[in-house]
Amino acid sequence: MTSEFFLLEIMMAKVILVISDALRYDVAKANMGFLGHLVESRQATLHRIIGELPSMSRPMYETIHTGLTSSEHGIVANSIVRLSNKPNVFQSLKDAGKVTAAAAYYWYSELYNRAPYNPIDDQETDDDSLNIQHGRFYTQDEYPDIELFNSAAHLVRKFSPDYLLLHPMGMDYHGETFGADSKEYRNHAIYQDSKLAPLIMEWIERGYTVFVTGDHGINSDGGHGGTTPEQRDVPLFIIRPSRTGRGETGEIVSHLQIAPTILNCLGVDVPPTMKYPPLKLD
Repeated sequence: MTSEFFLLEIMMAKVILVISDALRYDVAKANMGFLGHLVESRQATLHRIIGELPSMSRPMYETIHTGLTSSEHGIVANSIVRLSNKPNVFQSLKDAGKVTAAAAYYWYSELYNRAPYNPIDDQETDDDSLNIQHGRFYTQDEYPDIELFNSAAHLVRKFSPDYLLLHPMGMDYHGETFGADSKEYRNHAIYQDSKLAPLIMEWIERGYTVFVTGDHGINSDGGHGGTTPEQRDVPLFIIRPSRTGRGETGEIVSHLQIAPTILNCLGVDVPPTMKYPPLKLD
C-alpha cells in the first residue's frame, strides 16, 4: 500500500461493525464462502476470539462496546435493562463530533439511547443528541436479516455515518430453534455471507473498514451462556478499504480489544477504562 493511499485511508476512515448474533467460529469458517475467499486471497484478516463470559447477548453487547468485562460494566445478565454507565464507543464518538448509526436489536437502544425501549417512538431515530444518532431497531428475534441489511445499507447511503453497527439475529434464532448442528443453522451462515457480500464490497469502496464478529456461540442443544468453546469461540474478520489483509492468522484476540480498535481507527481518544490495546490492522 502506497504512503499516499495510507494517508487517504486515514482521512476517509469509517468503520462498520457486523455483530452476527451467535455466529460460531467453526461455522463461520466452514460456511461463509465470500468471507473465506477474502481471507484465502489475503484481502482480509481472520482472528479467533475466545468470547468473554457469560456467553449471553446483552452482557456481550456491552462488553464489545465498552472494552470491559461483565463484572466491570455491570450488565451481567440479559434481564438487566438500563443505560450503559461506562464510557462506550457510541458515546465517545458522539462526543467527538462523529456520526453514529445502528441497525440492531432493540437492546442496543436500551443500552445507549433510552431505557426502557418504546417500540413506537424508538424504532426509528434520527436525533443528533442521542448516542446512536441514526437508529433502526427491531424487537422480534425472527426479524428477517435481509430487511435489517437493507436498513443498514440505507443508513450508509443516506447519512454516511462514521460508525455503523449492524446486528442481525438470524444465526441466534436458527441456532436456538434447531440447534447448532442443524442444517438450518449452518445454511443461515451461508445465507448471511451471500447477502453481506455485495454490501461489504460497496462499503469498502466507500472507505469503510468492516469488522464481522459474533457476541457468543451456541451449542448443539441451542443453548449458550456457558464456558465451552461452542458457546464462546467466535470469528473476527477484518476487511479494509485497501483490500490488504493477513489471511488466517491463527491468533486469538479478545472481545475487549474491539472498542479501542474502533476508536483508534476513527482517530478518537480511547477512554482509560478501555485497558486492552487496540488491534494492529496493518
